[in-house]
Amino acid sequence: MNTTNLSGIAELLRARGTLAEVRNLTQEAGATPVTGCDCDSRVVRPGHVFVCKGQAFRPVYLVSALEKGAVAYLCDEEHADSLEQAAPGVPALVASDLRRAMAYASADAFGHPDHDIKVVGITGTKGKSTVSYMLRSVLDGEKPYSGTGVIGSIDTFDGVENSESHNTTPESPDLWRHLANAREAGLPYMDMEVSSQGLKYDRVLGLTLDVACFLNIGRDHISPVEHPDFEDYFESKLRIFDICRSAVINMDCEHADVIAERGSRCPRVLRFSAEGREGADVWASDIQSGYGYVQFVAHTPSWEGNCVLSMPGLFNVDNALATIAICELLGIPEEDIVGPLSRAKVPGRMELLSTPDQKVTALVDYAHNKLSYQRFFPSVKKEFPGYRIIALFGAPGGKAYERRTELPQEAAKWADYLIYTEEDPANDPLEEICQQMADATPAGTPYEVILDREAAVRRATELAYEGEGPAIVCLLAKGDETRQHEGNDFVPCRPDGDIFQDAVREHAAKAKAEQ
Repeated sequence: MNTTNLSGIAELLRARGTLAEVRNLTQEAGATPVTGCDCDSRVVRPGHVFVCKGQAFRPVYLVSALEKGAVAYLCDEEHADSLEQAAPGVPALVASDLRRAMAYASADAFGHPDHDIKVVGITGTKGKSTVSYMLRSVLDGEKPYSGTGVIGSIDTFDGVENSESHNTTPESPDLWRHLANAREAGLPYMDMEVSSQGLKYDRVLGLTLDVACFLNIGRDHISPVEHPDFEDYFESKLRIFDICRSAVINMDCEHADVIAERGSRCPRVLRFSAEGREGADVWASDIQSGYGYVQFVAHTPSWEGNCVLSMPGLFNVDNALATIAICELLGIPEEDIVGPLSRAKVPGRMELLSTPDQKVTALVDYAHNKLSYQRFFPSVKKEFPGYRIIALFGAPGGKAYERRTELPQEAAKWADYLIYTEEDPANDPLEEICQQMADATPAGTPYEVILDREAAVRRATELAYEGEGPAIVCLLAKGDETRQHEGNDFVPCRPDGDIFQDAVREHAAKAKAEQ
């Protein structure tokens, strides 16, 4: 499947205008076959090119990669001399634009696996993971893990590797490795979330998507290390239409006209609307919800019929319609969509946890920005009438600083009590993050700060049992994650749902002992 060599990659980079020079590339070295590309020395395989990148890069990583069988390295002009001293005589490709060069090199080295499998890319401020998992459920059918690789913010599965994700869209060498693994494993589909960072920083450069889905856009990820302003964030998202054959677009979101105009460049476009807007190709009618489910009638160019989702959240109709529209473009028939869609579950997304006495319910969800809150809380209020709402959440360190103000203000419109706690503080002081959220809390809104997340979940559960009437505890932003980003490390942590269930059992035992 792959016949490239070092000279071939050098010529490709030269043609793309990203090659500054080559070093130690003799005629013999140039004929060396290349079978992959890596930027992590821990995953290097023999025959691969190693990319030297990142502020934390150390020459020892290159030495390790060469010991594992790397045949050459790719680096920027700034570090070329020092790296040649660390690895004298080793063929080197020196890039004038390292990010673009490693994307082109990775695609070529792995033999462009996107030509052999169908790749679906999903972007948006809210809902990427839910659509990804709904689509995965449909494409896998009765046999989980049988047909679909997934790359996203929850986990990564490519038929060879299966792990919890660090980045929504990985760096280009990792992305192409996962695509190549999926091809090797015989998976016909790759279903991936495409982040604004992945688009802005050329992680998906050279990739061709069979379908690109644009869900929505809201203000998020505005910070010195992400996007300087909303315009940059939005424009980065819109770049997904530059790499796709067909597009799915949400007519109900803000700036839908701009999104539709950019999407119109694609040869085929399907538009969906949960509100039944005129001109929609896929739409919903007769939307109803109950405790833990949503149902509606779907209308598509090729079929119409009843659909049931076994998860709460009226906004999940949007996500289901996006999934149905993607399937329409992929040629998936109704009978292969409706059943799997009804069984679809998304780890840590709208996960409903009830208690034996039904007095207290928990809702675990990854909602973590203003747009997701604007969809999450109204839906909770409507689907759980009469329930007191206790909301627990935090804000991340080092990025998306606007959340520290926007989230308390938005949650206060709906919740009866707020608890601020840790949510991947990274290198920012947790106390400072929570204090900024406390300062942004509207006057009169009851809240407290509990820095330890496990203690915060237990406190939220306790508050739910103390009050009158039923209560719903909204455990937000972490989903079912098992790691907390603290400093430069990812520290193990317990999922919110597990902690809640422990707290419920402890409450029951305590109540029984007091009888």
